[in-house]
Amino acid sequence: MAFEKAIEIAESANYLLRLYVAGTTPYSVRAIANIKLICEEYLQDRYELEVVDLYKNPTLAKGEQIIAAPTLIKRLPLPLHRIIGDLSVVDRVLVGLDLRKAKNSNLVK
Repeated sequence: MAFEKAIEIAESANYLLRLYVAGTTPYSVRAIANIKLICEEYLQDRYELEVVDLYKNPTLAKGEQIIAAPTLIKRLPLPLHRIIGDLSVVDRVLVGLDLRKAKNSNLVK
């Protein structure tokens, strides 16, 4: 019962995502395109995506402790997660967004 309730909550949760990029490099453009495709496929009508260009807003990198770009931060639902890279490995992004369990989730950490 608790597992079913957790799935129900996850399926109805609204996601607040912030993607930090460094200008319009091919890597940044690819990350933006990838996260938009992932959001439309897996979070349709349940997400808000903000793209922050660190060249235009460099002070935001310090406040969020961004050390690499592109970096995606899932702010809501909690817990907060960070995913670094061009977001081209869909399974990795889905795990980071808590939409899929890691394949080795039964390992002791």
